[in-house]
Amino acid sequence: MTRQLALVTGGMRRLGAVIAAQLADAGYDLALTSHGDGTPEAGLAAAIERNGSSWKHFAADLSTDGAPDKVMADVIAHFDRAPDLLVNNAAMFGQDDWDAMSAETLDVHFRLNLFAPVLLSRALVKVAASGSQPAIVSIVDQRVTNPNGDQLSYTLSKQALAGSVRSLAAAFGDKARVNGVAPGLVIPTDDYDNAQMHRLNGEMPLGRLPDAQGIAEAVLFLANAKHVTGQIIFVDGGAHLRSYPRDFMHL
Repeated sequence: MTRQLALVTGGMRRLGAVIAAQLADAGYDLALTSHGDGTPEAGLAAAIERNGSSWKHFAADLSTDGAPDKVMADVIAHFDRAPDLLVNNAAMFGQDDWDAMSAETLDVHFRLNLFAPVLLSRALVKVAASGSQPAIVSIVDQRVTNPNGDQLSYTLSKQALAGSVRSLAAAFGDKARVNGVAPGLVIPTDDYDNAQMHRLNGEMPLGRLPDAQGIAEAVLFLANAKHVTGQIIFVDGGAHLRSYPRDFMHL
């Protein structure tokens, strides 16, 4: 029996690599995009090897004109079939506030964080086999519920992406299922120290921050939830239930 195929954008490292590894363990073959080289992170490479997954890296800047359609065409040309699952994970995360925000910062964020996922979703539905119902899962952000003033261009683009989940689910109807996962702080950067992470865990309603595996499990759930569309699952330790005055980086 043919294994299912997942297209994961930004799937070679960090959260995207954890999601891709979870999908490999669930029996998916993998089409993975990134800006960088084609070397997967160690955990993803191990998952591919232990499952005998067929996979290929597609180098692409999804923010450029025509890139989403080209990536979809390249995936189909290589695997000889359309993806059963699209995970819109690739994103840009800038640091502007309202004063630094500009047409340029908005343009670069919306191109990658909104336009690329929406156009990839459109491309998938256009090429999906008649009678199939591919799953589309977009990675948004818990801050879409209670935003703050930090990373404003990023936040606006993610709010728009969250809004696209319901709109695309309604527009595609029975042609595709469209859902989202809204993470909290999952994989900290070097901007965070151990003491800060300990404090942030205590500030979550559940008393702990989420981990990348929890996000991946939510993606897999939505990939398999045949009767679910137009929904966003928050995997954030309950962060969306509270309003924080600044981004976690500044707390």
